[in-house]
Amino acid sequence: MNKLPNHRFSGLFTALVTPFNNNAVDYHALENLVEWQIQSGVDGLVVCGTTGEAPTLNWEERLKIIRTCVSKAKGRVSIIAGTGTNSTDLTVAHTCSAAACGADAALIVTPYYNKPSQEGIARHFETIAARTALPIIAYNVPSRTGVELTVSTLDRLAQIPAIIGIKDATGNEKGAEQLRSIFEDRFLLLSGSDETACVFNLSGGDGFISVISNVLPHVYAALRDACRQDDWATAAYIDKKLQPVYRAFALDTNPSPVKYALKHRRGISDDVRLPLVPVNPDTEAKIRASLDQMGADSNGLKLLPPPTLAWRV
Repeated sequence: MNKLPNHRFSGLFTALVTPFNNNAVDYHALENLVEWQIQSGVDGLVVCGTTGEAPTLNWEERLKIIRTCVSKAKGRVSIIAGTGTNSTDLTVAHTCSAAACGADAALIVTPYYNKPSQEGIARHFETIAARTALPIIAYNVPSRTGVELTVSTLDRLAQIPAIIGIKDATGNEKGAEQLRSIFEDRFLLLSGSDETACVFNLSGGDGFISVISNVLPHVYAALRDACRQDDWATAAYIDKKLQPVYRAFALDTNPSPVKYALKHRRGISDDVRLPLVPVNPDTEAKIRASLDQMGADSNGLKLLPPPTLAWRV
């Protein structure tokens, strides 16, 4: 992992789910989840993102979720709010509102569906940076948006002080190494894919925004520590133990699998909002088996670690 251990947006960030109960946001469960994440050693939380089912949240819910997380965190970890849309003006409004609610930064996805050109993407981010006050992390996830944030466009955005980094969810294990050679230490590189997070961070990344850390925050905190120490053996050991979980969670659309895992391990409802639906019984069984296979209980791993690793259990 790149040596930015004190950067407030480096390390482990959980892409937090939004708990629902009978289709309403369960703010009590949300507060409990935030506290458990903090106690488990995460560096921050990303709220109202893909995993938080942002497209299904209304304006008032988004604001209350951000306020709730900021209030519960009490400055102990950084709160990044997902504010991106495929409308520049609406993204500006969301970002300004997130700032007013106390968010520390904004995660802004490249515009989706309308498929802008690279010039359009660049102007989108430049306009948002000029009209808002929060630090911005650009989010590159072409599998969901249909557009790729190219290196040349990213280099243009990196010249803007307000745009501090990128969440790379391309699934390219060598992405950090390639980007680090271009940007050196002037741009934050965060992995947005659990499956490639280990190699990404051992190859120059500054941290990861994880879905699976919703249910296994202790394990991901240990993975972060191993990457920071350039302990390849320990990081590879943890990553190997996580392989069955990666495969099981890929059987359905995020966040349905991780919500079921939270129900199974933490008693949080697995409700999702349409058009998403809960995972089917066969997938439920495979998720349970994957967690059991790696020896995970609600606090992490029961398995004895290698001698080099101090587990947070």
